[in-house]
Amino acid sequence: MMRHDDGPSMPTTSTGVAILGSTGSIGTSALRVLSRQRDRFIPVALTAHGNVGALAEQVATWRPAYAGLVQPHDEAPREWGVGADCLVTAATHPDARIVINAVVGAAGLPATLAALRAGKRVALANKETLVVAGAIVTETAQRHGGELVPVDSEHSAILQCLAGRQPHEVRRLVLTASGGPFRTWPTARIANATIGDALKHPTWQMGSKITIDSATLANKALEVIEAHHLFGVPYDRIDVVVHPQSIIHSFVEFVDGSVLAQLGVPSMELPILYALTFPERVPDTGVPSFDPVALGGLSFETVRYDDFPMLQLGIDAGRRGGAAPAVFNAANEVAVAHFLAGRLSFSGIAERVSAALQEFSGASGASLEDLLQADAAARHLVHAQVGC
Repeated sequence: MMRHDDGPSMPTTSTGVAILGSTGSIGTSALRVLSRQRDRFIPVALTAHGNVGALAEQVATWRPAYAGLVQPHDEAPREWGVGADCLVTAATHPDARIVINAVVGAAGLPATLAALRAGKRVALANKETLVVAGAIVTETAQRHGGELVPVDSEHSAILQCLAGRQPHEVRRLVLTASGGPFRTWPTARIANATIGDALKHPTWQMGSKITIDSATLANKALEVIEAHHLFGVPYDRIDVVVHPQSIIHSFVEFVDGSVLAQLGVPSMELPILYALTFPERVPDTGVPSFDPVALGGLSFETVRYDDFPMLQLGIDAGRRGGAAPAVFNAANEVAVAHFLAGRLSFSGIAERVSAALQEFSGASGASLEDLLQADAAARHLVHAQVGC
């Protein structure tokens, strides 16, 4: 759900930006974008989960008005905010007009809601916000004059393709997926994939959790749910296709049969900049120019749903609605953590998520409290199943 008002193109003074998760892959990419757009944007609040050293370097470079660390650390300066509340404090900072939410997991939800209640633009890289509480988040934005603009490359592509179009003109959305590191692996080999195997993404450099989600295709399921809430398109009109080159970021097919696609080199700096300037475009020299000849051919493949069951599990959870998407997300977060810790096999991720969805198939999602209770219950179940 996006909105924008007619008016002056860009402010004459720099727009304040809060970056939640500034030391992660999205956060550092965002700071590179801001370094080239200093006349337009300035970081006024930065937060990190636990990387105190990297955050200290960013604070020394940018001197934001506020810095926060989610996990307490003895080396954190006394003037920093500490604890989970620092995300909300940064998201509602009075000098920040735009909040880039690059927090991993459902932990980013309270900050998104707080920023929207304050009428800010949320440049959303934290897709779990919409997966866990999509209806509540979009309603909050509408009620308080906040704005959601996607940072995920797939949703940014759809946003660009939909420019000036009306909902009744859209036949379907097509999200592209790289296929992950196991795209060409046989079924039996996938089940025994190691942590090292799963962390070798073929085209994107990302954090460990999202890299594992890309290997299982859980990330694409989260993106389907996110697209449903962002663009108001029913699940039966959202498709996924494997595109190994990651050059076409998504398609939109219109009712007359025309198809628009957004292409670009695999760089998160492009969608980050567009989320900051939407609906306008500004010059930027940080990303290489698109050279179709040098890139060569583009290919597409059918998704192997049987070999990557997390995609169908997530889409089915989205269709079911209620607390099912929150359960899917929570169970996946815990299962991935256990896989990365060596306590769960790669195939065990989908097994644990499926069990959680079956256990809590009737959980209510009528309120935020209901959703958070379902989230907590799913996490507890997976921990118990793994024996932790």
